Amino acid sequence: MKQVEVAVIGTGWCGGIRAETLASSALVDKLHICEIRPDRLKEVRALTNSATATLDHRDIVANEAISVVYISTTPEGTHYPLARDCLAAGKHVLLEKPIAMEFWEADELIKISRENNLKFTIGYSQRFNTKFAYAKKKIDDGTLGKVVNVMVSRHLSRSLGKKIASRVRLSPAAMESTHDLDIVFWMLEPAKPVKVYSQGAYGCMKELNGSYDTMWTTVTMDNGMLVVIGGGWNLPPSYPNFCATWIEITGTEGSLFLDDTHRDKWLNTVADGTRFPMSTMPGEQVDHVFAGQMGPETLHFLESVLLDKPVMVTPEHARMVMESYRAADLSAEIGEPVDLPLGNRAIAQLADMSEANKRR
Repeated sequence: MKQVEVAVIGTGWCGGIRAETLASSALVDKLHICEIRPDRLKEVRALTNSATATLDHRDIVANEAISVVYISTTPEGTHYPLARDCLAAGKHVLLEKPIAMEFWEADELIKISRENNLKFTIGYSQRFNTKFAYAKKKIDDGTLGKVVNVMVSRHLSRSLGKKIASRVRLSPAAMESTHDLDIVFWMLEPAKPVKVYSQGAYGCMKELNGSYDTMWTTVTMDNGMLVVIGGGWNLPPSYPNFCATWIEITGTEGSLFLDDTHRDKWLNTVADGTRFPMSTMPGEQVDHVFAGQMGPETLHFLESVLLDKPVMVTPEHARMVMESYRAADLSAEIGEPVDLPLGNRAIAQLADMSEANKRR
């Protein structure tokens, strides 16, 4: 059996899931981990029995035996330099979303991966949600006829929203609706987005990082299909699950409704009241099975490398998603629709927005 040496850089929540998944895979010869927090590094090394554990990502980059790297670091500004160094060293890379903070960074990562003939993908794990995979199948096989519109409503609990929003100054469109932009664009391929209009509403998150509590974005596709995506992270602290999503797809020959609100597992205890377990987007290990998407996604990328098969999410697609949520941010700011692909004026306006946010 062919095996490879694999590394995980950043072993927090998502990186920890990936490290534990890889540690139990027969495809992995040796696992190497990197984490800047010594206590977490020690904890994950004990969980995974990794071959090496380091506080410095340069040890991973310099290790020629490592051929596959999973980058799960925060804050998100670390994604570009770490992915650049790993790709330049000839390593295949799975990078958590977003692909980058700036367009030129995304373009350079794509360029390096292509020049070095490397597998490079972005961690849009919701493609491994069986409900969404089923929806794509029903669109592709013509069951729904010509798709007319898609509506997505995704909302996080305030506790999880604060955890995400406190580490980086990005909008709910960039941090949450990005998943839905990805899966909808994937479902509707080969259609491409050509116009974005978005509005946001402020609430409890404004004090934390200046972000909207919720954003609703309308996307017009090049074949006339209409996409509406709502994303927020301000549900009350007592809300009994982490993430709730509802999707409606309407076509000329049928409709498909997807309930991903995680209300199918209802736990009630004296201590904690009602809870809907296994309701996080990444998922979690439950004894011998993984409940969620990130475990299967982790192994799929490894198999793509070993079998030389296409990755699930191309970096070019991830850049298109990035351009769409950045267009949503700009639209909400100026109160006007924004055309895609972004022109020089829109890119300049986004640069001005970024500079203004740095001064706040």
